[in-house]
Amino acid sequence: MRSVWKGHIRFSLVTIPIQVFNAVERKGNISFKQIHAEDNGAVGYKKYCKTCDSTLGKDDIVKGYEYQPDQFVIISKDELSNIKLKSTRAIDIEAFVDLDEVSPSRYEAVYYIGPEGDVAKGTFSLFCETLKKSKKAGIGRIILRDREDVVLITVPPNKPGLIMYKLRYDYEIRDIEGVPDIKDIQEADEAQLKLAMQLVDSLSMKFEDVDFTDRYKDALQELVEQKVAGKEIISIDVEDDKPVIDIMSALKKSIDEAKKKSA
Repeated sequence: MRSVWKGHIRFSLVTIPIQVFNAVERKGNISFKQIHAEDNGAVGYKKYCKTCDSTLGKDDIVKGYEYQPDQFVIISKDELSNIKLKSTRAIDIEAFVDLDEVSPSRYEAVYYIGPEGDVAKGTFSLFCETLKKSKKAGIGRIILRDREDVVLITVPPNKPGLIMYKLRYDYEIRDIEGVPDIKDIQEADEAQLKLAMQLVDSLSMKFEDVDFTDRYKDALQELVEQKVAGKEIISIDVEDDKPVIDIMSALKKSIDEAKKKSA
């Protein structure tokens, strides 16, 4: 695993040499390329000006900000470079927060953090144990790819090391109250709520025991392998879910089915 960033976590006067790694693996994903149906040629794209219809090269294109309809201010590469923040190669912990205070909508990219060399293992272990015992997460800032991001650092459950989440800024998150009809939600019926809680109990399990098989990827892989082998492609009809009419009956039936599966 190759690190994407090396530096330090500064925990007040304690400095911890660290390495940051991408936590997401993308090699196993199935991807497609666009090709010409007639001769299987690769499809390319040319950039052109919609005003004069001329084909443009890389040096012909500049960045413009539309401050009014069809009115642009041009920003040069040098001007953009001047506002880039200088990397300090350090994540200064600015605050500690409870994880349940952080909305899931704020999480973006996820990374792993490990110690950089033997000299870092003692202080790294101390920081991990501190987060674990306090049940807190550290908030700091990091510069990745010339942009400063706010990050949340916590410990993974029952695993060594640290997890770092890049957080979205406030202005990037829509207000949930903008969802239509969300303010008109009624209080749950007590009898229905009791049965729903029983259903939750009957379906409860450890997160590690949940089936996370990527069924679409498996089906897609099988389709690709069949095409390569020249076999006939078989389509499978999937039944549409029917809307629930009687909530109480549906809950009782769901509980019975859940009990049968767990028996």
